[in-house]
Amino acid sequence: MHISEINIYPIKSLKGISVESAVVEARGLRYDRRWMLTTPDGMFFTQREFPRMALIEVGIDDEALYVTADGFGTLEIAHSPETGDRRLVTIWQSVCDGEIYNGVVNEWFSDVLGTDCQLVFMPDDSRRRVNPRFDRGGEIVSFADGYPLMVIGEASLADLNSRLETSLPMNRFRPNLVVSGSDAYAEDDWTNVRIGEAVFRSTKPCERCVMTTVEQSRGEFDGKEPLRTLATYRMAKDVMPERFESLGVGPNAVLFGQNLVGETVGKTIRVGDDVTVDPS
Repeated sequence: MHISEINIYPIKSLKGISVESAVVEARGLRYDRRWMLTTPDGMFFTQREFPRMALIEVGIDDEALYVTADGFGTLEIAHSPETGDRRLVTIWQSVCDGEIYNGVVNEWFSDVLGTDCQLVFMPDDSRRRVNPRFDRGGEIVSFADGYPLMVIGEASLADLNSRLETSLPMNRFRPNLVVSGSDAYAEDDWTNVRIGEAVFRSTKPCERCVMTTVEQSRGEFDGKEPLRTLATYRMAKDVMPERFESLGVGPNAVLFGQNLVGETVGKTIRVGDDVTVDPS
């Protein structure tokens, strides 16, 4: 098995970036979901409410972010705001500190999405903890939904596509890591994963939501797939009837992909790296 894709999503729910290598940090891969858009009072935005977010392209280098949207041009954004404006922001049940950008940046995103919003950066001293059920001692996460990384096997998507009338690309599921050479849904049973010199620990399967029905190339909802088909054979009560309760997963949750925590901070992973796993 080997890594066939590495993806980062610098601004939560905007278009991702496929990279050849990435540094593993405590919160996840470097630059992954360290920024997000929120309402003016700090509630997070995702494609669940604004599927158009999928159309905003993001670039990043050591100096700045670059965001582009049709009809609005490209905006260069410093990695961290200079406003000194620090507030609490909310992601699901988590509340943590974020630094707020200035009016020019926020006006650009508000114009693109057609609603008032602000860009928020997670500073290094903002500590958003992972779910206590899986925390082994002070483990933290970025603005990702719940865990630092998510992995999917190519074979899992191939199996799903064999059941669909129209095949879907991997970007519908927004994984950080894609593995080639594993069996379909093998990631359900992985506990520890080694990628090159980096080691990761599984936490829980990824529970899929309506965001998987957003066609990423159009920024629009596209019917009921893949959730309708996944629900016929990937509900937690059917996939792992003896384990779902201990993982904190509801019986009717639709599962696709596995959440990970990095245990070797500072290591670099690369496309093509060998993947070895310990089964459960």
